[in-house]
Amino acid sequence: MTPFPWGPAMGFGLGVLRLPARDFWALTPRELAAAWGAIMGAPTGPLSRGDLSDLMERFPDGR
Repeated sequence: MTPFPWGPAMGFGLGVLRLPARDFWALTPRELAAAWGAIMGAPTGPLSRGDLSDLMERFPDGR
């Protein structure tokens, strides 16, 4: 079984969606997947390192 991709999920929820941590952790995986689908299109598998880098470049967290 493949572990849940917490790094990309947190990057998307906290970085792209800019959710406060308490709101991110209150999401169900299905809600997070729906938000992903609405913004990124249908999921095709785990986020690759290149895709994550692209997201981080397009949506910097302002630090």
